[in-house]
Amino acid sequence: MKMLKSKKALSPVVAAIILIAVTVAVSLAVAIWMGALTGGFMSSGERVKLGTPYDWQAKSVKVYVVNDGGSTVRIVAARVIGGKSDELIDEHVSFESPYAIPPKEGMEITVNIQGTFVSGYEYTIKLITSANNEFSTHGVKP
Repeated sequence: MKMLKSKKALSPVVAAIILIAVTVAVSLAVAIWMGALTGGFMSSGERVKLGTPYDWQAKSVKVYVVNDGGSTVRIVAARVIGGKSDELIDEHVSFESPYAIPPKEGMEITVNIQGTFVSGYEYTIKLITSANNEFSTHGVKP
């Protein structure tokens, strides 16, 4: 019994401080981890689906766009890439007035370009929102 009486332990105050510090550190780690997980979902709320482009003309094409998000999406510009060497056909097509698509609704958007669409080549059409998000079609042919 004499051996147990001579051992020294942490004081209750020091033990409580260590316990609180560990709890705060674990809480911060969990909060940062959860923030990283949900950050992508909370960023803009824009969820847009593009249909296959149709009604191809020499200098224009139509795309049906559906807003699957919970807030109105404003399409303010477009980019068109493709052709013989995947060049940028039209870097920044701006619309006279933005296309405002309410939640859970769709709209036809006409993209007019300065270049010319050539039959048989693939084109990617990117629509840009007012929140600077890009939604695109991939490898479609007129």
